Amino acid sequence: MKIVGNLPLVTDAEKARILAAPRTAQSHRALLSALPAMNAVQVGGAASETSLPDHISIAAWNVERGLFQTENAALLAPFAPQVVLLSEVDHGMARTGQRHTAEETAKALAMTYAFGVEFHELDLGGPTERVMCRDDFNASGWHGNAILSAVPFDAVTMFRLDDHGHWFSSDELDADPQQPRVGGRMALAAILPWRARKICVVSTHLESNAQADHRAMQFDRLMDAIDDFAPDMSVIIGGDLNTGNHLPPDFDWRKETLFERAKSRGYDWSSTPDGVTTRASLITPHPDRVMKLDWFATRSLACVEKALVPALAPDGKPLSDHEVIWCAVA
Repeated sequence: MKIVGNLPLVTDAEKARILAAPRTAQSHRALLSALPAMNAVQVGGAASETSLPDHISIAAWNVERGLFQTENAALLAPFAPQVVLLSEVDHGMARTGQRHTAEETAKALAMTYAFGVEFHELDLGGPTERVMCRDDFNASGWHGNAILSAVPFDAVTMFRLDDHGHWFSSDELDADPQQPRVGGRMALAAILPWRARKICVVSTHLESNAQADHRAMQFDRLMDAIDDFAPDMSVIIGGDLNTGNHLPPDFDWRKETLFERAKSRGYDWSSTPDGVTTRASLITPHPDRVMKLDWFATRSLACVEKALVPALAPDGKPLSDHEVIWCAVA
């Protein structure tokens, strides 16, 4: 995996190839491997500390594009996080003012960051997103995950959890023919210095438009990749696992098989705070959508404290359709 300071933009010729490509898994794999930014991790910002403390403060948050970078940072700041695991962050999208949302949040929190592309989006988004666009184009079209850290990265990488084009291929029921996107679910992983030892932190986002067995397969793939990247190391995975999605009629997260499969491999879920983690938002105005999607999974760590943090600005404005989950581990 290449580490870069800036992600190479998709050229007009590459965009034309994407739009003209057959909507098949084979075609998608070729496109994915040919786009440099889809096979790189961008690292930037500046760390403010040299090593993590005994108790590490960690937040995980699906920021739903990252519309409100300043207010997002202000919501996180009282928890003095040394690590922030973000999903659904935009970089050069019209709906978020062409901003690099992870970079701006990291700067506000005095942290370094790593950003990886989940999807390259060729359109402006859905109806509730288009009303936020001042431009009729995306400057880069990147949408993905990020890790913010108060300490420098010892190592960072990306794990792709699928490459078949779940949102691209006509072989997939969930592909959107009106909005081609190259990419797929992924995870970012980083190794950080922690006193005389090290810890692996992982930001991930599993598939929403799938059944439980698909998410379990993705989480198995993630655990395999972590074993190779950070063998015998303490690990915390945080993110939107989309548990319960497409499991009608009650969208019950308890029906997911990934929990027991992770436990059998030494992972623990008790650092996750109680309660549902979704809310109605500006982009997702669905007050009846009540789900528990966001989780921490840890290996060789003890939970000291945890909290579910409402994703609300001081004036009551929703900052995301997901609450923040937070924990301190030792």
